[in-house]
Amino acid sequence: MDVQVFNKAIDQYIDEHWEEIVDDIARMVEVPSFEELDEAAPGAPFGPGPRAALSQILAIADRMGFETTDVDGYMGFADFKGATDTQVGIIGHVDVVPAGPGWHFDPFTVTLKDGYLMGRGTLDDKGPVVVTLWALKFWKDLGVTFPYTTRFLFGVNEETGMGDVPYYRERYADPAFLFTPDAEFPVCYGEKGGFDATITSKPLDGGMIVELTGGAATNAVPGTASALVRADAAELPAAERITVTPEGDGLARIEAVGKSAHAATPETGVNAIGVLVDYLLANGLCSADERAFLEFDQKLLGHTDGSGVGLACSDEYFGPLTVIGGTIALEDGRIVQTMDSRWPTSTTPEGITKAVTSLTDPIGATFENTLLMDPFLVKPDSPQIQALLGAYREVTGDEERQPFTIGGGTYAREFTSGASFGPERTWQKQPDWVGGMHGPDEGISEEDLKTALKVYALALDKLNAIKL
Repeated sequence: MDVQVFNKAIDQYIDEHWEEIVDDIARMVEVPSFEELDEAAPGAPFGPGPRAALSQILAIADRMGFETTDVDGYMGFADFKGATDTQVGIIGHVDVVPAGPGWHFDPFTVTLKDGYLMGRGTLDDKGPVVVTLWALKFWKDLGVTFPYTTRFLFGVNEETGMGDVPYYRERYADPAFLFTPDAEFPVCYGEKGGFDATITSKPLDGGMIVELTGGAATNAVPGTASALVRADAAELPAAERITVTPEGDGLARIEAVGKSAHAATPETGVNAIGVLVDYLLANGLCSADERAFLEFDQKLLGHTDGSGVGLACSDEYFGPLTVIGGTIALEDGRIVQTMDSRWPTSTTPEGITKAVTSLTDPIGATFENTLLMDPFLVKPDSPQIQALLGAYREVTGDEERQPFTIGGGTYAREFTSGASFGPERTWQKQPDWVGGMHGPDEGISEEDLKTALKVYALALDKLNAIKL
């Protein structure tokens, strides 16, 4: 389609349908679709929330006139038939991380404020999924038949392991190429490896720590953490980001406040667990056995490049390794710390395990790898990546930004050939009251969503113009 004709048509389409688009985003955000495995059931393998979100997005696609399929609750898809069965794929996720504390808006209601949509999933990934579906509907409503069939996959387990993808891939062939409307523009062609672990202390009988908690998800820098300790609150010193409250019976509550961030960019956050651990150690609020584990924790939490635990490394595509401690808890007399590392090609899972266990074994702690993903890469000069980049540049006029790699894990890595593709433009300044993905007050501007819709519509046209 001629660029001037396209621009006029898509702009008019967005204006005419924007209220409907926002309503669809609101329908999705209303569903608290975080994983609850203890409530899993046939047709709802990840719990009732992801199940309900999948049903909702399939209902929206049905209303639009697409041919939809529910893959036993593990995934769903909507097909836009082309001239051949070769597929251009889109995959987005309708699950979210838990809301967590610190919100000033209802996390499961879309609030419109000063041109922004606020709510859990507006940015990651329900808002982008909805606008991408509308981008596909734009071509459908024009009566276009693309050379390739477009298959829009709706995932429900992206945030907690991507256990939905193997179930789908056992039953259906991969698209020739796919993109996910997740992460950042202009286009991401590679993703670091992922390595999650749970580190558990030996039994800690008779310690000073009565309660210990922090974080909401393994893959997010925690914004809050708390400990109940055997101590006189009046004798404990003040400290930055720390609040001390007496709780009677010789107990003191220590609360730490950090700054939430995605595990892929931990340097942008402040780990509240690390703040808490530093305070406990500095003020002797631990027994000898507790101290041994907390000193290890301090090394893990104090350096996001992994240098504290011997993991620091980098490579030409992905840059440096990152590591965070996402959650902490005292369970059955043991401290349980989760770890999330995003690793480049210059290390291996075996190397990560060896480095960390050299520190945990001597203190009697156990180390369990809970998630493993290899690095994923599509060369930036491939026709597919160049088609996505071209769509972004033509819509935005931005020639400065270049294709890049990330530390985050998206669905793109789970398929033969793919890329993550927006809609964030992280270089743009947002109001202070707008939070990012995985944190409180998640939000995205209406203008960014409109731009993304236009980019995705043009990208579909460009992908159908190349040989796959």
